[in-house]
This record gives sequence, structure tokens and C-alpha cells, in this order.
Amino acid sequence: MKKTFSEIIKPVLVLTLICAVVTFALAYVNSVTAPIIAKSQEEEAQKARAEVLKDGDTFTKIDVDNLPQTVTEVYRAENGAGYVFMLTAKGYGGDMKLICGINSSGEIEECKTLSHNETSGLGSKTAEDPYCSQYSGKTADTLNQVDAITGATISSNAYKNAVTDALEAYKTVKEAE
Repeated sequence: MKKTFSEIIKPVLVLTLICAVVTFALAYVNSVTAPIIAKSQEEEAQKARAEVLKDGDTFTKIDVDNLPQTVTEVYRAENGAGYVFMLTAKGYGGDMKLICGINSSGEIEECKTLSHNETSGLGSKTAEDPYCSQYSGKTADTLNQVDAITGATISSNAYKNAVTDALEAYKTVKEAE
């Protein structure tokens, strides 16, 4: 039994054409929306930096060597108000993305959780205000006064260690300038 062109090759060509059209359509939509998404993400990041370092005006990303592994990015407030540190810590449920503002005196102004996968009701409490607000006003010398969350020791320790790394990075950044 001999198969004809319309039974074998035609369906393959039609499916290939459909795949090509869809691929080009997706690529076009991506090229149109990518700059809009990037702009929106940058605005959100700028807003988050302003929230944790309220006296900061505009922020410039700086590159410094020998920072702790949890510190992913460092931003300097152009008016000299301090620095903002982007942090990634390994919590119980996975990566915790944090942001920490440290003023020019070396005091933590505010810490916030940007994203996490911690256990709801336990580790997720590290993202809530009663826990996060403990860090405000703390320095490297007074950070030991922060209390962990009962039942969420791994998450609490990961958060606190990341903030400790931010304070260490602050010293490194100050020495580098």
C-alpha cells in the first residue's frame, strides 16, 4: 500500500507552518512587551529601595569585590543617605529574597522580604512586620537582640544571617570608597 503526498508530507508541512507562525508571533509579542516589563520591574525595584532607605533619593548600583555570598547587589544612595543591599538566603522552603537598607551611620533602617517559599504560618512569619521591624535601628553590635520565630528557626536564622551579611558588606563597601 503506497502512501501519497497528501497523506504523509502535507500534514507535516501544515504543522510546520503553524509552528513557525506561532513562534514568530510569540517572538514579536516578546519583543514588544520585554521593554515594558523591564521598565516596570525597575520602577518596582526603585520603589523598594526607597522604602527601606527613606532618606535616599536616587540609587546607583555599585560593584564591590569580596562581598558575602548572600549579597547579590549593592546600591548607593546618591545623596549619601546610605546603601541598599539585595540579599538571597537559603531558608527552610528555598530561597528568600530580601532587601535591607543601611543608613550612613551603619544602622539598619528597614528590612523587607521580597519573595519566599517558607512554610505558611511558620517560616512565612519572617516576611511579616513583627519580625522584620525588629531589625530597624540595629547595628552589627546590637543584631544579637533580634528574636527568632518559635518553630521557624531555620527561616529565622537564614534571615538573620543574611542581614548580618548585609552589615558585613556595608563595612566592605565603606572601606572600598
